[in-house]
Amino acid sequence: MILTNLTILIIGASHLAKPGYLITSLHDELQNQGAKVHTIGVCGVEPSEWLIATKGLCGGAEREFTKPINIRLGKSAETQPISDLIAKDNPDVVVIIMGDTLGKYKEQMVKFKVYSEASGLAKKIASLNKPCLWVGPPWGNELQITGKTHNRTKELNYVLSNSVAPCKYVDSLSMSKPDEWLTTDGQHFTPDYYKEWSKKIVENFKMISDLKF
Repeated sequence: MILTNLTILIIGASHLAKPGYLITSLHDELQNQGAKVHTIGVCGVEPSEWLIATKGLCGGAEREFTKPINIRLGKSAETQPISDLIAKDNPDVVVIIMGDTLGKYKEQMVKFKVYSEASGLAKKIASLNKPCLWVGPPWGNELQITGKTHNRTKELNYVLSNSVAPCKYVDSLSMSKPDEWLTTDGQHFTPDYYKEWSKKIVENFKMISDLKF
C-alpha cells in the first residue's frame, strides 16, 4: 500500500487538539495502513505560529507515533518550529490541517492575511525539501457559537487553495454537503464525523501521485 512505512508529520490547530478529534481518528486511519504518524495540534494558532515556538490559548495535544495522546491544557500547549520537527522526524510528507483560525468567522476576513499566513508556512516546508498536503476546512453548521457560515467557509477555501503552493491542496468541501456532518459548536465535529472526515482525507491522500517521496 502507498502508505506503508511512510513517516507522516501532521500539524494544525483545534481539529487536532483533543482526543476524539483528528488526532485520534486520522492518526489511527493512517497508522492502520502502515504509516508512522506524528500528530500535533495547538488550539487557536495560525500558520505563522509554526515557524517559531508559540504558546496556544486553549490547549492542545500531541501523539507521537505509537505513544498515547499527550494532552496539554491552556497555555501549556505550544507549537514547535516546523524546522525542528522536520529535522527530528525526517518525514516523507507533512500534512497541515489549518484554516478555520484564518476564517475569522465573527470578524472580517482579510484575504491578504490568509495568503500571507498560508504561503509563508508552505514555502518554509518547501525550503526544507519536504512535500506537503494542506487540508482545508470542511463545512460546519451555521447559527452556532463559532459564527461559522457556509459562505465564509466557501470563500476561505477559495483563498486558501490559491495560497498554499507548492503544497497540494485537499478540498474538504468536496467530502460532504453543508450541514451533513454534525458539530458541537458549528466548527468542531462529534467523534463519528471526525472519523468520516479522516476517511475522506486518506482517500484524497492516496489519489495524489506526484508527491516526491
